[in-house]
Amino acid sequence: MKAVQTGHDLERWAPSWEGLINRHPRPYIFYSPGFIKAWQEELAPSAPLTLLAVHRGEEALAIAPLIDQGREMRLAGDPQVFDYMDLIIDPAAEEEALVQLLNTLVSLPWEQFILWGLHEASYTRQALPQLAPKMGLLCHEEVEAVCPQVTLPPSWEEYLAALPRKDRHELERKLRRLLRLGEPELEVHITPQERAQAMDDFLRLHRISRAEKAQFMTEQMERFFRRIALLAPARLYFLRLQGQRVASLLCFMAKDTLQLYNSGFDPDYSHLAVGLLSKALLVKEAIAQGLRYVDFLRGAEPYKYSLGARDVKVYRLTLTKARTDV
Repeated sequence: MKAVQTGHDLERWAPSWEGLINRHPRPYIFYSPGFIKAWQEELAPSAPLTLLAVHRGEEALAIAPLIDQGREMRLAGDPQVFDYMDLIIDPAAEEEALVQLLNTLVSLPWEQFILWGLHEASYTRQALPQLAPKMGLLCHEEVEAVCPQVTLPPSWEEYLAALPRKDRHELERKLRRLLRLGEPELEVHITPQERAQAMDDFLRLHRISRAEKAQFMTEQMERFFRRIALLAPARLYFLRLQGQRVASLLCFMAKDTLQLYNSGFDPDYSHLAVGLLSKALLVKEAIAQGLRYVDFLRGAEPYKYSLGARDVKVYRLTLTKARTDV
């Protein structure tokens, strides 16, 4: 087993990288070469991306996508568009691969190494504070963000019953009001071709939702969104009412979890709370699919908690090399 710095050759390592993600307990799209490549090419073309890989023969056991800025090194990506990030390590060789990565990292001339976006259950987050001091590293941990997540019961009725009384009554009242105008439909686009065709409507609804969303969705960001919407884990949902698409949801599948990445709605229908109800119906659809979680991703917006979400903490670890001249 050895660790090598491979430059920025994403294509060479993509098959092994995807294999690692498939074996990962949380195979999130944010860790994938396709997502990172879209980010780099559309949003960060000058980012000094480098890959560190641990392999045994031709088999990759760990991949670390990094931004190397000399004195500072950090995990690749940007918290503005990545909700999680991590070292991608084979769960069957976690400690051995992480030690190899650290041994190679310590030999590089950085002063500070930032591992951001770590899920609270991340092996990296759990193991590094114990391993770092053995390698002459100081490790500082802090909570970076929260990703509110709903744990799904077997049925919609059980989900409603578990909500706090006030939230349940408010949700049921809004659903009844919506039903008076006809049966709402949650339309889903699964294939890349379907998603590509539907992205114009997603982007339109996103931009007209709020002024800050229109500001966020620059031409660069639109190109990035169109690319990630074609990646395999992506799903595109629309809430239809009286034949009209009135709300949109861009989601990612990850094993038993549906992640809500971004959304939009038509403000002409805001009096019907179509933004909130599209998310409630997404929860209902996830239950019907037999999923275990809906992850609303970063941000502590009140609607997430009104739908029964509980915080998952996202951590940042900062490694610094212990001084030897004192």
